[in-house]
Amino acid sequence: MMEKTKEEELARLRKDLKEMLVRDLSLEDINPEDIKDDEILFGEGLGLDSLDAVEIVVLLQRNFGIEVKDMNKGKEIFYSIDTLANHVYENMKGRI
Repeated sequence: MMEKTKEEELARLRKDLKEMLVRDLSLEDINPEDIKDDEILFGEGLGLDSLDAVEIVVLLQRNFGIEVKDMNKGKEIFYSIDTLANHVYENMKGRI
């Protein structure tokens, strides 16, 4: 079996994360494919708020076994789907 490249793995993670956010944050008028990889998730971008940030922390732990304890760092991690996927990828290396 061939190893997936980092880019293939990130593409899969981006897709999974978009689906997870739409499903678990009840983003009713948004389809996962409508979210751009580099779109800002909070405020002006997708419009998520601090309650959503807490929910994302829970989702990352539940779905990927990743803990985000420092919310200042969380702001960087949760900036966009790209930054989120990269964080998950870096923290799951060797576990996927």
